[in-house]
Amino acid sequence: MTALHASLPMYDRPEMRAATDAFWARLRDALRARGIDAPEALPRDQRRPWALWQSPDLLLSQTCGLPLRARLHDRVQLVATPDFGHPDCPPGYYNSVLVTRRDLADRPLAELVKMRIAMNEALSQSGWGALCRFVQDRGLTLARPAATGGHAFSARAVLEGRAELAAIDAQTWRLLLRYEPELGTLAEIARTDPTPALPLITAKGRDPEPIFSALQSALAALPAPDRETLGIRGFVRIPLADYMALPIPPNPDEMP
Repeated sequence: MTALHASLPMYDRPEMRAATDAFWARLRDALRARGIDAPEALPRDQRRPWALWQSPDLLLSQTCGLPLRARLHDRVQLVATPDFGHPDCPPGYYNSVLVTRRDLADRPLAELVKMRIAMNEALSQSGWGALCRFVQDRGLTLARPAATGGHAFSARAVLEGRAELAAIDAQTWRLLLRYEPELGTLAEIARTDPTPALPLITAKGRDPEPIFSALQSALAALPAPDRETLGIRGFVRIPLADYMALPIPPNPDEMP
C-alpha cells in the first residue's frame, strides 16, 4: 500500500512548530480512528510543494487560493478552510495588510503604487492577487514588483528601504508582529477586501468528509495554549466557486 502524504506548510514558523505538531498528533489519531492511514509526523521539507499538492497520494495539505484557482482546482478536492477570526472578515476569509514606512504613510496611494513593490511570489493571493485587485478597483496602475520569496522578506524589504510598499497576508502580519515586533514600526495604510483564506486540500477523488470531521475533533482536543498559538477558531467549508470567482492577476514578468 502506498503511504499517504500530509503537510501543513503555511504559517509554520519555528516558534509555532510545537503547537503545530501537537495539533497534527491529535489530527493523525482522529484520522486513524476513521480508518485513514495518516502519517506519523509532518515533513518539513517544502522544496517540492507542487509535487505534493498534485500527488494522488495526498491526504492533506494547505495551499493558497491563487494556486488553487490557477492550477490546482481540477486536480484536488477542497476539505476545509481554517478560520482565524480576522476583523471585518467572514469566517474562513482573510485579507492583506498594505504596509509602508512611517515616513511614507501620508503619501497618496497613487504615488506609493508607482514606487518599489515587494511581493512574496507571483502565485500569491495575499501578496500579489489582492494587491492587484485593490489597485485596479481604484483606477490606479501598479509598478512591476520584485519577488522576495516570502511575506516576512517583503516586510523587511520595506523596513530596510529596499521597497516602499508590500501586501502582507493578514494572518502572517499577526505572526510577524508577535515574533518579529520590530516590523511593527511599519505603517499599515490599508487592508484589501476579504477573500477566501488558504484552503486545506486532499487528492482528487478522496472523500473529504472524514477528514473534515477529524479536523474538528483534533481542534476540540487541542489544549488551549496550543489553540491560542495557532490562532485557529474553527474550520469552515467555502465552495470552490467562491475561490474561482476571483480574477487571475497579471504575470509580473510580463509587466512593463
